[in-house]
Amino acid sequence: MKIGVTGHPGVGKTTLVLRVMERVPLKCGGMITKEIRKIGRRVGFSVHDVLTGKEGVLAHIHLERGPRLGRYRINLRDLDEIGAAAIERALAECDLIVVDEVGPMELHSERFIRAVERALESDKHLLVTVHRASNHHLAYRIRHEVDHFFRLTATKRDRITEEIVGLLIRAAKGGRGG
Repeated sequence: MKIGVTGHPGVGKTTLVLRVMERVPLKCGGMITKEIRKIGRRVGFSVHDVLTGKEGVLAHIHLERGPRLGRYRINLRDLDEIGAAAIERALAECDLIVVDEVGPMELHSERFIRAVERALESDKHLLVTVHRASNHHLAYRIRHEVDHFFRLTATKRDRITEEIVGLLIRAAKGGRGG
């Protein structure tokens, strides 16, 4: 079962992924991104390996190196060694691969792109969030190749979470991943 989710920033895509992982009877792995805030202000984003708990900096306003995206610089080393590696590990060891998110920052990494493409092509279950406005070929593939694609809004967040949990539980019982 391949499931994609998109929505505006702050609508709850990461929260949805975390809630789904808590409720499905599947071994989960992959990567999650979260905001880094200082004194109520967003200064960057972190990247987390769901399976190992390892975390790093995906992007930050105070980084001196790395590709620039808006006011942030992207930390390609942590993106590759934590984020992409987490997806690769999940492909080998888990039942459900989570990728939060396929967005402009993450798409600077060829290793990340290859890992997500492998997850799309695998027999494993996949829950992936994708930036709402991305025209990258990988975002296009996700929108058109997954079994179910949801546009998340604040008013539909709980209903969509329940629907995704149900889809993955039924798929897990049926033993099919794709």
